[in-house]
Amino acid sequence: MSLKARIANALKSEIEQGQPGVRLATLRLIDCAVRDRDVCARGRGAGEGCPDADVRRVLETMVAQREVAAREHEDAGRLEEAIREREEIEIIQQFLPVPLQGKALDSAVDEIVTDLGASKLKDLGRCMSALKERYPGMIETGAAGKAVRKALSRAS
Repeated sequence: MSLKARIANALKSEIEQGQPGVRLATLRLIDCAVRDRDVCARGRGAGEGCPDADVRRVLETMVAQREVAAREHEDAGRLEEAIREREEIEIIQQFLPVPLQGKALDSAVDEIVTDLGASKLKDLGRCMSALKERYPGMIETGAAGKAVRKALSRAS
């Protein structure tokens, strides 16, 4: 199921329950942002709207905006607003893929290093690009970079 369909189903389900709250308001914001991106994509000639990668970037941007807002609210002593922002972050993150960590990241890195035949530190960029391509939205750059360096040091 596409990311847009998952969001639409969650919004529909929340509307059917009929209880207004943070979740419903956040899902409506997400839906509005995705529809806006779809309109822009159709204007550029993409008939079916924006792909899941664009929707994922919209969600990541929304999370980043709320993190900044939550910090600003905390600094200003408005704790209720900060709590609301963090609740919205949790709701938005439900639609984002879980980043690879630990053994899953190590095995993905080992697979990439083997597939590319990488053996030197100069192959780091190729490995990182391949990781991001093969596992979209699931790679945290810092942790992945360390894992690739470790794998390349074993390979040489």
